[in-house]
Amino acid sequence: MEWDLPQLRALAAIADHGTLEAAARHLHLTPSAVSQRLKALEHSVGAVLLQRTRPVRPTEAGRSVLLLARQMDALTADTTTTLDAAPHALPEVRLAVNADSLATWVLPALAGLASTMRLTFLREDEDHTADLLRDGTAMAAVTSQRTAVQGCTVEPLGAMRYRPVASPSFAEQWFANGVTPDALRRAPVLVFDGRDSLQTDRLVEAGIPWGETPWHTVPASSQFSDAVRHGYGWGMLPELEERSWDGVDLSLVPGSCLSPHDVMLYWQRWTLKTTSLDALDRALRDGAARALR
Repeated sequence: MEWDLPQLRALAAIADHGTLEAAARHLHLTPSAVSQRLKALEHSVGAVLLQRTRPVRPTEAGRSVLLLARQMDALTADTTTTLDAAPHALPEVRLAVNADSLATWVLPALAGLASTMRLTFLREDEDHTADLLRDGTAMAAVTSQRTAVQGCTVEPLGAMRYRPVASPSFAEQWFANGVTPDALRRAPVLVFDGRDSLQTDRLVEAGIPWGETPWHTVPASSQFSDAVRHGYGWGMLPELEERSWDGVDLSLVPGSCLSPHDVMLYWQRWTLKTTSLDALDRALRDGAARALR
């Protein structure tokens, strides 16, 4: 079948912005015009592409067409950039990345690309960044998933090491007699969000089921580190993270039942070849080679 680019752009805009009205504002069209383009596309495909919820959700068929829409848009933007050097013509590259990588090594690695493309970082847990590739929300992802998403390539980047860290006063208060299972049951622990298993897995390894210890939730990388520094609890911090304070590495306490943990990261990207995506690929892999184990 032949694909209509304005119809595909309407689909992507609705999915990105959540409603017909928001998509219409983005496309500088009336909601009626956007709705007509979506209905025409669904008629051509022979399937409903979006669930009319608020925000809308792509159906299974919609995810496949949405991926095509974004790939065609990427190719169009890449060609436009070649023909037009104006700032508005910069192609957008959407990268899914976990918060800790974004806060440590990814931003320095991609800084040289800021004048040649429009970078959109989609923050997601490393166990779930690959999900954003499946419907085309992201063009590439730093992920812990080693199995390639359909239509993507995958290669290992290296390991990001995390260490169990506490402030000196916290360590003195809670671990004066060692980092033991009994002490860990009483000491507050920090978690990033409900998907964060770095701390909970370490507790389980020490024989402590999750829920038997007090915890605080701090869903932002820099604030998570700040919370450790201020003594809210102990937490697993990236080895790469530069800290201006003297944290206590609890894995180095004699007899500690906590140890460092390595998270293996992989690079997945569309197999589609564009100038901007290839440049992102090179810069990201070079940055990982310098920063990761």
